[in-house]
Amino acid sequence: MWGAVKPASPHPSGSFSAAFLSAGAEIIITPEPAQPAEGDNVTLAVQGLSGELLAYNWYAGPTLSLSYLVASYIVSTGDETPGPAHTGREAVRPDGGLDIQGALPGHSGTYILQTLNRQFQTEVGYGHMQVYEILAQPVVMANNTALVERRDTLHLMCSSPSPAEVRWFFNGDTLPIAVRLGLSPDGRVLTRHGVRREEAGAYQCEVWNPVSVSRSEPVNLTVYFGPERVAILQDSTARTGCTIRVDFNTSLTLWCVSRSCPEPEYVWAFNGRALRNDQDHLNISGMTAAQEGTYTCIAKNPKTLLSGSASVVVKLSAASVVMTIVPVPTRPVEGQDVTLTVQGYPKDLLVYAWYRGPASEPNRLLSQLPSGNWIAGPAHTGREVGFPNCSLLVQKLNLTDAGRYTLKTVTLQGKTETLEVELQVALLE
Repeated sequence: MWGAVKPASPHPSGSFSAAFLSAGAEIIITPEPAQPAEGDNVTLAVQGLSGELLAYNWYAGPTLSLSYLVASYIVSTGDETPGPAHTGREAVRPDGGLDIQGALPGHSGTYILQTLNRQFQTEVGYGHMQVYEILAQPVVMANNTALVERRDTLHLMCSSPSPAEVRWFFNGDTLPIAVRLGLSPDGRVLTRHGVRREEAGAYQCEVWNPVSVSRSEPVNLTVYFGPERVAILQDSTARTGCTIRVDFNTSLTLWCVSRSCPEPEYVWAFNGRALRNDQDHLNISGMTAAQEGTYTCIAKNPKTLLSGSASVVVKLSAASVVMTIVPVPTRPVEGQDVTLTVQGYPKDLLVYAWYRGPASEPNRLLSQLPSGNWIAGPAHTGREVGFPNCSLLVQKLNLTDAGRYTLKTVTLQGKTETLEVELQVALLE
């Protein structure tokens, strides 16, 4: 702003001695360029000078004080005398202007031009110049770059040596309004109490003035949360709390998923007993009745110290629980032992009996009682042994052991099932 011409005050020693002002035109002082940057050559151009002038006095300060005197200039001779406020960069022009070479921010402030005419009358013009700094890159300083959601407080400070305006950016865009509410009055400090996960990302601050702008390197904030919504998936389908039916002797993979940062640690349990598996999935291969039960995934976040779990029940499909008998080895030779292995035997088994040939009493090899013990039958040779899972071991085979074997089972509900298998015995070569 450039004010109107004002009456001159009594001057200090070294300044003009005239004590009153002519009624000339208003002196206007304009910096060129209008918004100079640090290092620019600046001219304080003067308009509105009137009459035949003898001398100029330039002051860099708010008053006509000798301590603010930059230079005095005699028009007729061109002689210039530096004053106490001269920095070595100023030079008075013959037209009354003031050149400043390589202006610095310290040159900012109020300037006063005082003129003296041949009638020893003075005029005074006031003006202001702002030299803007070329801004250095600011630095974002954080109290911590890894915080726990809803527990920790975020403090970011934009550090810059310049008294410039500050604005913030989040992931390259202007800071959201909700986050801007946490800015300090000068905009240099950003505070967020109980930080949220959506506030994780890259933060930058930018300092600017009319001639310069500089943005900081990003500071990346991580917000830890979870685990939440822990669930067990099968083939991308949520199965938590459900019963999964699986066909006999097939495979099943259970996946544990959750919303968590960082990825949680996993623990699997079967019927309440921990399994040796720390992966996000559990493979169940060759499904049998022994693998029926409750499978639980526990997800633990090492940063938030929170955990969550999900469970499913895995059962054999009703239609798939088919009892089968498989000789092991499948082609035994004379003198070997063979086990007629039973798969899919009833879980509610009461008793079973093995027969050599059709299921009739004279052919009975052995029977297992409800107590779990087995007793020999009329056809027992002393080489047959029964197991709780209904399997039958025949030791030291001979060729006469080849033929049909029959298994008969009875459940607690009285359901009877009969199954036959043909055993082949190869001749020892």
